Amino acid sequence: MTSHPSRPVAEPRPVADLFSVDGRLKAIPRKPARREALLAHLAATLFEVDRAYRESEVNDALRAVHEDFPALRRYLVVGGFLSRTKDGADYRRQQRPGSPGGAIPAVA
Repeated sequence: MTSHPSRPVAEPRPVADLFSVDGRLKAIPRKPARREALLAHLAATLFEVDRAYRESEVNDALRAVHEDFPALRRYLVVGGFLSRTKDGADYRRQQRPGSPGGAIPAVA
């Protein structure tokens, strides 16, 4: 029986290769880990912490990088990178991603 050498834990790959030279996203990655790296990058570069954004502002920012901005917006919320109010009118960048459904965690 042969043993396989343990594989080193992979570092997250930079997302620069996902963008064309004009700064537009070539495609939304299908692999969850790669998509999460992209979403973290988009959240950090397009949205400020502690600032409320109207849905139209979120759409405009995401439309600047990809035509399927509704999918990117949904991925950002579901992934916990952006939170939104119940009525969907306001969005905020989360300090740390991972909150279920993009909800703001309750403070005790």
